[in-house]
Amino acid sequence: MSWTWGYGTNGFTDHPLPAALDVLQHHGYGAVALTLGHPHLDPFAADWRAQTQALAADLHRRGLRVVVETGARYLLDPLRKHRPTLVDREAGPRLAFLRRAVEIAAILGADCVSLWSGVVPDDVSVDQARVLLEERLLELAAFAADSGVALALEPEPGMLIETVADALALRARLGHPENLGLTVDLGHCVVVEPEGVVGALRAAGALLRNVQADDMRPAAHEHLPFGEGELDLDAALSALREIDYTGVVAVELPRHAHAAPELARASMAALVAAAERTASAGLAGGGEPAGGEPRTPVASSVPGSSAPATPVPHPWTTRAVEQVRTDATRAPRLFASAGREVGRAPLSAEPFAPSADDAARAAIVAALADSGDDPDVVLALYRRGDDAERRGVLRGLDAIEAPPAPWREAGLELIADALRANDTRLVAAALGTFAAEHLDDHAWRHGVLKCVFLGIPLSVVSGLGARADDELAAMAERFATERRAAGRPVPDDLSLLRARERA
Repeated sequence: MSWTWGYGTNGFTDHPLPAALDVLQHHGYGAVALTLGHPHLDPFAADWRAQTQALAADLHRRGLRVVVETGARYLLDPLRKHRPTLVDREAGPRLAFLRRAVEIAAILGADCVSLWSGVVPDDVSVDQARVLLEERLLELAAFAADSGVALALEPEPGMLIETVADALALRARLGHPENLGLTVDLGHCVVVEPEGVVGALRAAGALLRNVQADDMRPAAHEHLPFGEGELDLDAALSALREIDYTGVVAVELPRHAHAAPELARASMAALVAAAERTASAGLAGGGEPAGGEPRTPVASSVPGSSAPATPVPHPWTTRAVEQVRTDATRAPRLFASAGREVGRAPLSAEPFAPSADDAARAAIVAALADSGDDPDVVLALYRRGDDAERRGVLRGLDAIEAPPAPWREAGLELIADALRANDTRLVAAALGTFAAEHLDDHAWRHGVLKCVFLGIPLSVVSGLGARADDELAAMAERFATERRAAGRPVPDDLSLLRARERA
């Protein structure tokens, strides 16, 4: 699987954007679908450029992919939802907004800008609407091409461009602009696509730039959590594998912000479960997708993790390992491109599960150690890397069998650095098998308690049952006493540590 799970910020309108990103990373998402407008990023704010540059730096630090969505309801007109559109007679505000969206996407390094046609208004005929849309899309495509930005036209129920076939016909009339692709909302396919979700995705094929994921019922354009409608999610993911889709698959629940954290968790569990089922089905059927490339199972082997092991690494990972075994100087470039090449999806539904790019980077680190290279290479990968690359180094420490003394010293230095951070995914990655085997008792105990403090489930801590001792139980009891004295709740996981003392 080479796409990346994401979640739309229009489903997090009760959260400030940094908090929304924290929640998404907590649940293992590797991408965000950013809807421009209130409350997250105002494209018309006086300091929009500075805000966008700061967000670009934050997304890079977090290792998150991004697509730009343009479906804010009342951004351009406080009285009329989504108006004006590209098929209104007067569309100046919409065109200005979409040009700004392209500028923002260029700064963010976004995969694409997703947009739609609009509902044909009463004072415009269908033929007139087609002319207006074609003229304006040609202008936008040229503007986006100058900025190096891809556009993705989304068919929407009830709009002029309602189906994938409509979008493909429009693109043909425009002369097949290279930077104009498609967005497909899986739920919409239940409502309007004659050939269903599989037919729609196959028709989009190589032009698919963006996928929105939600459930729907055939009679209503209402975005629903998975399992509440009639979408065949397994069939959709199988079709994405078949067409070798490598973009973002982002959950789209714009009316569910009141329950965003829980739905982010539940959606990830549903997506990963469906991906695991379809990967297993593909392997049982011979393991070959349409293009002939061996399928990579969703789960991948990361020593010390809770993810199930698989004997089949991603083909890119195999090639990367071979390259660093012969030339360690290739490691930085390979490390930086791992997420793009193998995807960033979590390898299981467990909280803080390793992701596909974690597994690829871990294999690279293990290959460097096995080749007898100096650990300075890996120290540099960690110190200069973003958060995802740092996690990959930490997972790689777990993958080294019997590390020699210089590697043990380097690994302990990196574990200590990670445990000083407040990045929950970094702390979780730091407490794998390497820490369980080599970290001293004092540092290990404090690492375990830091997990409790940050809300990281203790299931991520390797060797907890073997290393937990009376001192750790006493520390947990003191921590619980302090929390009660301050009138704050006591985390449930503390009971796992204090039980030893009671025994």
